[in-house]
Amino acid sequence: MTTIREDDLVQSIADSLQYISYYHPADYLKALGAAFEQEQSPAARDAIAQILTNSRLCAEGRRPICQDTGIVNVFLKVGMDVRFALKGTLEDAINEGVRRAYLDPDNPLRASVLADPAGKRANTRDNTPAVVHVSLVPGDRLDVTVAAKGGGSENKSKFVMLNPSDSIVDWVLKTVPTMGAGWCPPGMLGLGIGGTAEKAMLMAKESLMEPIDMAQLKARGPQNRIEELRIELFDKVNALGIGAQGLGGLSTVLDVKILDYPTHAASLPVAMIPNCAATRHAHFVLDGSGPAALEPPSLSDWPQVTWHASPSARRVNLATVTAADVQTWKPGETLLLSGKLLTGRDAAHKRMADLFARGEGLPAGLDFTNRFIYYVGPVDPVRDEVVGPARPTTATRMDKFTTMMLEKTGLLGMVGKAERGPTAIEAIRKFRSVYLIAVGGAAYLVSKAIRGSRVVAFPELGMEAVYEFDVEDMPVTVAVDSRGESVHETGPAEWRVKIGKIPVKA
Repeated sequence: MTTIREDDLVQSIADSLQYISYYHPADYLKALGAAFEQEQSPAARDAIAQILTNSRLCAEGRRPICQDTGIVNVFLKVGMDVRFALKGTLEDAINEGVRRAYLDPDNPLRASVLADPAGKRANTRDNTPAVVHVSLVPGDRLDVTVAAKGGGSENKSKFVMLNPSDSIVDWVLKTVPTMGAGWCPPGMLGLGIGGTAEKAMLMAKESLMEPIDMAQLKARGPQNRIEELRIELFDKVNALGIGAQGLGGLSTVLDVKILDYPTHAASLPVAMIPNCAATRHAHFVLDGSGPAALEPPSLSDWPQVTWHASPSARRVNLATVTAADVQTWKPGETLLLSGKLLTGRDAAHKRMADLFARGEGLPAGLDFTNRFIYYVGPVDPVRDEVVGPARPTTATRMDKFTTMMLEKTGLLGMVGKAERGPTAIEAIRKFRSVYLIAVGGAAYLVSKAIRGSRVVAFPELGMEAVYEFDVEDMPVTVAVDSRGESVHETGPAEWRVKIGKIPVKA
């Protein structure tokens, strides 16, 4: 009988969450490095270079790969000859580990978990509770897999009850383009097939914990139907041409993982969950001898890729930029922003909408006239940092506020992540505005361009308050121009034709 002490479990959970906040798995780095070498799309290649450069900076500085440090998922396989020496429940011990990790003063992680999700949505302030799954297995050890799942990718989870005669491949190829780029490709797709609805979703999530091995699988060839399906989906999803950050290119997924389970004769449950460019998971085993020891990777594991701004990038002074200037910017063009940049996410937009609905103005000192807004909720700074990792959040969540902001505030443009929906694009076209994107998965790299930061409004919202950043040469791409042309539509369409493996409908 093995005894797992509470302190060992708590420390192991805390250490693993810190570890995955700043170290990419080696298999992901190798696969992304290969994708960079093969990529032919300049925009996608630039995005991958930013992700790889950001990854190495995070490993060196031990700071989060992404400012969305995720909701914690823990998978426990408990040996039947294991006993726990705990003061409370197993979940209590795990949550204490989460709490320690996210409140670590040397590398604080952003608390994103909200209690009362259908009501007040109050931040728990320490990212607890975790989502815990437990299974009993033979043996005398505790097998633990810890993951931190970002909201951008989790929000793109899909589930369907197909008819037994329906094609899984057809459903995946129809569904992936609807997910947009908010899940920050290139990443992984996890599929759960069979069982029941909840079983399929759990299998999809668990499959993402497996190592990336598509190159090895292709080299040796498939040995069963699931492996055949993995390869078929990998090739056909990449042939969609979505590419890194949805900009169009050769690599949309680095691997496709599948777990299956017997199901009812009348059913074919299929779940699909993507993993983003901030792939974060770790595995360890406790045997009663002490806490887990996770070995730091070698910096030689990182591909020798360093991002540099293109010589053709246009420098933009945010203090002097005009509406006329904005209308000269072209889709896909790289800009380097310098000057004062305001921020705001969901909660701040809701506050402003409520003020306008009551006939009130914005708080004193908050003026968006001829300014840009950056959709971001940064990590708290440490040591000499001005701000912690600060990449953008998914912009489509702000689509319903876009007309209001452009009509009522004098806003010139927006900076976010991924595509905009039809409502936002129409507002951008109507008001001759612009939408820019920064690379998801490059949060620490982006933060290096931020030279100053102060809270301007709604300080009680914490990371969702409105800040004013002072930025210098912050890299962005024109995603939707003032005429409403979107690179997230034109880029994938262009590269799908180039790849030519899937017929393009007229």
